[in-house]
Amino acid sequence: MKIPRLLQATLVVVGVYAVFRLIFDVLLDHLIPASLLTMYMFFVVAGVFMVFTFTEKGAAELVAPIKALVEDPSKRMIRNIVFVLVPLAAGYGAYSQALPGLEAPVELRSIHPAPPSTAKIFGKRVDLLSLENPYRKLEKEDPDRFAELVAEGGAVYIKNCQYCHGDKLDGQGPYAQGLNPLPLNFQDIGTIAQLQESYLFWRISTGGPGLPAEATPWNSSMPVWQNFLTEDEIWKVILYLYDYTGHRPRSWEAH
Repeated sequence: MKIPRLLQATLVVVGVYAVFRLIFDVLLDHLIPASLLTMYMFFVVAGVFMVFTFTEKGAAELVAPIKALVEDPSKRMIRNIVFVLVPLAAGYGAYSQALPGLEAPVELRSIHPAPPSTAKIFGKRVDLLSLENPYRKLEKEDPDRFAELVAEGGAVYIKNCQYCHGDKLDGQGPYAQGLNPLPLNFQDIGTIAQLQESYLFWRISTGGPGLPAEATPWNSSMPVWQNFLTEDEIWKVILYLYDYTGHRPRSWEAH
């Protein structure tokens, strides 16, 4: 028995949604932000619609059940039921989204949660209280080499980070509006200007999954970059962040 094209399209969309939830909720054990999932599904639905209406025959087959429901006199009873249920479902969905919850928030989110004193990064236990950027000393000892490292960090940033944090480091990358919470604006005086380089190294390396409990319930969507970048690349990116924004990293000596 041939499956109607409208049912085929519906099954594809539902199947892709189920795969997304399976990958993030079960396999990765990391919830995908609702705003990001909505963006993904928008492109999925648009893509399925374009594929199934690529030809005039395909478009006609796709809308045939809807056309029959509207025009066929023998389907009057089903049509009336659908025309009642669909507005009711849409209204309930809008009402449930607008209705505020009665329960109190679990806890306030901390923008810069306190890091642990030590953390396992790149397979080794790191003391974050004494950790220093191995390239920072070159800023005075070898300015030319330091400039090269900053440029290398910029290349890594543009390739991996600007999609969310923006090419101007202002948190306005092309993917930013699909994330909740929004990516950090490094230009803001309240972000990296208040932090030590060891803190940035910890946050970038361990990503959202590495955040402590006080960061909930809105955990960061940032990936665990130690799975994709090298230790040197992360340190170079940190050099670039401070250099581009004109901020200076905080240090124990200065405070």
